[in-house]
Amino acid sequence: MIVMKDLAAYTLSDEVRPSRRDMNYGMPFGYGKRKYRHRCFLLVLLAAISACMLSGCLAAGSSNGLTSDSQVTDSRNNGDNSGLRIVTSIFPQYDFVRQIAGERVSLQMLLKPGEETHSYEPTPRDIIAIQNADLFIYVGGENDEWVEDILDAPEMEQVKRLRLTDCVENLKEEHVEGMRHKGQICMDTEEEEETDEHVWTSPKNAMQISIQIKEALSALDPAGKEEYEANLSAYLEQLSALDGQFREITQKAAGQDRHLLLFGDRFPFRYLAREYGLDYYAAFPGCASDTEPSAAVMAFLIRKMREEKIPVVLKMELSSDQIAHAVAEASGAEVRVLYSCHNLTVQQFEAGETYVSMMQENVETLKAALMY
Repeated sequence: MIVMKDLAAYTLSDEVRPSRRDMNYGMPFGYGKRKYRHRCFLLVLLAAISACMLSGCLAAGSSNGLTSDSQVTDSRNNGDNSGLRIVTSIFPQYDFVRQIAGERVSLQMLLKPGEETHSYEPTPRDIIAIQNADLFIYVGGENDEWVEDILDAPEMEQVKRLRLTDCVENLKEEHVEGMRHKGQICMDTEEEEETDEHVWTSPKNAMQISIQIKEALSALDPAGKEEYEANLSAYLEQLSALDGQFREITQKAAGQDRHLLLFGDRFPFRYLAREYGLDYYAAFPGCASDTEPSAAVMAFLIRKMREEKIPVVLKMELSSDQIAHAVAEASGAEVRVLYSCHNLTVQQFEAGETYVSMMQENVETLKAALMY
């Protein structure tokens, strides 16, 4: 349990200033102060949780995150204490665990279906869920700084954790032609770029991540090792087939010199693009907080659509379609969704959609975007 005295172990040495990403992509100068205040809020929240747990107003094992679906059971609730309690931050690793562990674990996702990943804020019950997890799986990167703050707590030392960005080779967030924003502030070009944390968007990376998840589960539950390995083997076959589908489409398109995508949205597909040799234009980088591009950005995207005769404007799921539709209307194109798999809608979750099923839809979308 995290107690009040543990707050003395925290030090907030970060300067009160915007991050490089925020300054480059048009965030207001006061954003750094808000970020600092958010970190302070997390520390106060940890103290409040401890006080509540000590007074009995919160159950230590409770959670208001998304609990397991109908195919995942909590063996601890049935008197069997052998089941692992696994908590994930967002959907990709939730689904990877679901495919590998099946009903052997109690599985919880903090982000609820339909919620936008980059606006997620942890609740007290989310933090309690992490504290009581046998394994916590999160992404890493700037958007998960709140996770690092929480896991730095002395009483969180016992929580086993797996970070997706540690499982694969990382790429730096890319700033391609056209990504110019209102209020952009020039920075020293020698300063290091931020890591692009959307590592799961490549099926090849999904394979490596799944292998690491299997290893972590097997270490915590040796009795389930054979089951985990059998499930992983079957899942890797699905991911390999998915990789083959992407490769077939993109290689055929490359043979016709078609390898360019255009996004009227953020672009969290750097790993997918590199894996299959795709080029792109987009309104914003993958983790930009902007939602309104400048007139220059809009003009650039529309001009590229016309010059390159691109038939499809792409957008992310759970994102505004205003930019994509404006570009499409001006260029005579259609709008389609390319799933980043950050999250899914409530309806998709209830229908049993998976990482593989959404990525298979992406294969069909790329056919329309490239094979014209």
